[in-house]
Amino acid sequence: MKTNYRNMIKPLILLSGMAFLYACDGSDSVLSSPPPPPPPPPPPPAMASFDVTVTNLTNAQPLSPVAVIAHQTGYAFFAVGAPATAGLEQMAEGGDNAALIAEADADAMVTVTGSGAAPIGPAGSETVTVDMLESALPGLQISVATMLVNTNDAFTGLNSMPVETMAVGDVISVRGIAYDAGTEADSEQAAAIPGPAGGGEGFNAARDDQADQVTMHAGVVSSDDGFATSDLTEQHRFDNPIVQVRIERTD
Repeated sequence: MKTNYRNMIKPLILLSGMAFLYACDGSDSVLSSPPPPPPPPPPPPAMASFDVTVTNLTNAQPLSPVAVIAHQTGYAFFAVGAPATAGLEQMAEGGDNAALIAEADADAMVTVTGSGAAPIGPAGSETVTVDMLESALPGLQISVATMLVNTNDAFTGLNSMPVETMAVGDVISVRGIAYDAGTEADSEQAAAIPGPAGGGEGFNAARDDQADQVTMHAGVVSSDDGFATSDLTEQHRFDNPIVQVRIERTD
C-alpha cells in the first residue's frame, strides 16, 4: 500500500501556522518589553539652618525663655517710640513668650519661630535652632527677645539682624541692650516682679501702662541707692550690654 505523505504534511503545516498565529495573538507578556521603571523621586528641597545662641552677661538678672523669630524685611517685634504689642507686653512683664511667638506666627512676613526651653541664668547660655527652606533666604533676618525677670518690664534681644548672605559656617556675634516696654511702672516691688528677687505675678493687663511706648531702659535704682520702696538690691543692677547673641549658619 502506497502512503500519500503529501496529504499528511498539509494538515501539519496548517496546524503549525495556527499555533504561530495563536502565540502572536495571545502571548503579549512573552513577546512585549517590560514596562519602564518609575522615575526616581525628586530630591528633597534644599534647607538652611541657623543656631542662635544667647548668653546672659548680667550679674543677677535671669532671662526668660528666649523667643527666636526668622522673618523677612518688614517685620519687627518692637520699635523704639512705638507702643508694645500685647505679646511683647506679656513677655516683658511676665517672661512668657507664647503670645509674642503667636503674633509672629500669624504675620505673613515671618518664616519660622523657635523658643528656648528654660530661663537663662547669669553667665548661662542656650542655643535655639531654626530651620527653613533655602528659598526663604533672600531678605531673611533674625530677631531675638527675652525678659530681664528681676525687673518690672525690661527686655533685651536682637531686632532684625540680616542673615541672608551668610554661607554655611559663617558666624555673626552681636550684643543687645536693655529696653523698657513702657507697659508697667518701674516700681521695683516684689509683687510685680516675676523673677527670684520678687516672686510676684508678672503680667497683669490691669496695671498701668506707664509710658505706652518702648524706650531704652534707665536701669534699676535699688534700695541700696535710695529707692526706699524697692525690693531690688545693687546686685540686680545691670549695665549694657545685657546679652551676647551668636548666630551660626550650620546648613
